[in-house]
Amino acid sequence: MSSCNNSIPQPSIFILAGIPGLESFHGWFSVPFFLVCLITVIGNVTILCITWIEKSLHEPMFLLLAMLSIVDLCLVSVTVPRMLATFWMNAKEISFNGCLTQMFFIPSFYVMESGILLAMAFDRFAAIWYPLRYTTILGNNMLVKMAPAILARAVAVLTPAPILAKRLQSFQTPIITYSYCAYMAVVQIACEHISDHVVYGLMVIVASVGFDLFFIILSYGLILHAVFQIPSWDARGKALSTCGCHLCVISLFYSPVVFSVLAQILGYHMAPHMQTIIDNLYFLVPPMVNPLIYGARTKQMREWVLRILHCYGD
Repeated sequence: MSSCNNSIPQPSIFILAGIPGLESFHGWFSVPFFLVCLITVIGNVTILCITWIEKSLHEPMFLLLAMLSIVDLCLVSVTVPRMLATFWMNAKEISFNGCLTQMFFIPSFYVMESGILLAMAFDRFAAIWYPLRYTTILGNNMLVKMAPAILARAVAVLTPAPILAKRLQSFQTPIITYSYCAYMAVVQIACEHISDHVVYGLMVIVASVGFDLFFIILSYGLILHAVFQIPSWDARGKALSTCGCHLCVISLFYSPVVFSVLAQILGYHMAPHMQTIIDNLYFLVPPMVNPLIYGARTKQMREWVLRILHCYGD
């Protein structure tokens, strides 16, 4: 239980600290945040438009990429505007219900993105292990089933978060040392037993990111096993090249989470501002980089982007 000498009842308004300890640099932090948002919107909208227009891209891998772009746009739209309001206009106040809303939607979109990356790993696994049955295994019917399943899991896993937070009645302070309303950040300033909340937080990580990462690693283990059974080195290289984009995206997406979890396991306590910056990387870097990676590494996407740039150049 948190130690509280002068607890306060459940506040109607929380105060977002932004990046604690670096408040005087908020104006500088707003520049990369704004650029990240701009690049993310342009990149993902471009991916969606190209996928919509180009009929040859209406296949599982690119449709999953379009789903990823939609989730990336949603994730940035629920995080960056609030951060920029804090940095630019010092709008640090957020209502309790607004905090609960952020607490649900931000991690929900993150969990959805993790689920889509798992679906992409399954797509590559099916393409390499069962190339002749690939279109049958991953037809439109399978994609139609995947999308609601990814959405349903995120809703099921994250719905308890605002409900449990709503039940917290006393707090040490109304100040949240984050730039958004994170569930554990709110729990840590509560003046009540939080062991159940900590267990729930761990369960969310295990049931979403942990589950997905385990099966992604398993899928790529099986993919590598299949690839190295191919006698031709050229064929091996071609098979592995189809996984290159996905592996880059996976590395960027899961690295901050793995780093944060390992730091906690090893007992390394980061400064509050470093913890906040790393947590922001969870939600900001992958949505920006994903379209850049796929645009650069995928031939059809690259050709369309060059065609668009050529038209604007003329």
